[in-house]
Amino acid sequence: MKKSKPVAIVTGSSRGVGAATVKLLAKNGYNIVVNYSKSESQAREIQAACISLGAETLLCKADVAEDSDCRRMTDDAMGKWGQIDVLVNNAGTTKFNAHGNLEGLSKEDFLHIYSVNLIGPYQMIRAVAPHMKSAGKGVVVNIASLAGVKAIGSSVAYCTSKAALINMTVALARVLGPEIRINAICPGFIQGEWLKAGMGQEKYRKTKDRLESTLPLRLTATPEMIAETIRYFIEDAVLVTGETLLLDGGHHLV
Repeated sequence: MKKSKPVAIVTGSSRGVGAATVKLLAKNGYNIVVNYSKSESQAREIQAACISLGAETLLCKADVAEDSDCRRMTDDAMGKWGQIDVLVNNAGTTKFNAHGNLEGLSKEDFLHIYSVNLIGPYQMIRAVAPHMKSAGKGVVVNIASLAGVKAIGSSVAYCTSKAALINMTVALARVLGPEIRINAICPGFIQGEWLKAGMGQEKYRKTKDRLESTLPLRLTATPEMIAETIRYFIEDAVLVTGETLLLDGGHHLV
């Protein structure tokens, strides 16, 4: 009897870290749920790339801030394959606002950022956990941020949402085992279009150059580097749960 391929849901997988992750997992023999909330054309390109790498795919438009969307995406994956082995909570959002600009963040900004960055992962975990539990195995990787460790980054709402995600990872690791492992990854500066759009081309370039000349490792991350570490947590780190790993070129040291 032919063994079924493992199934991975990666939220926010139409670009950046999410796109790099689904392509790597497809290459490694996974069937993939490609999730997007707005950029359908980009998501279809990533879906096609996964198919070319041998994966069966499911393209799912879903906003993780909406519990009904999280449950529908989970139900669709179960309906297609009958299993969910991996969840990568990658979808995220922010508002670029200087930390000292207290009037620059509204209550609505906080609620939106927390809904996507914290409540979204919780809702996704809640949706998939019963299926992983019944199968006797499952892995969750939450994409947090160095911002959540050092209280830096695009806005106070963003860094505090990521700090809460790190805390939630530990809290849920205590109760989801032994069937489910859950860990968090905290990237620092990630090269790519998302930061360029948020920071502006000039600030992005200057920040990248500064970090690559001052960080202990003189190195900033690419989406592919982050994806490889996600793969490690999924496939190799069988003794690890409730852990937070910083991928920042040593930024946390300075």
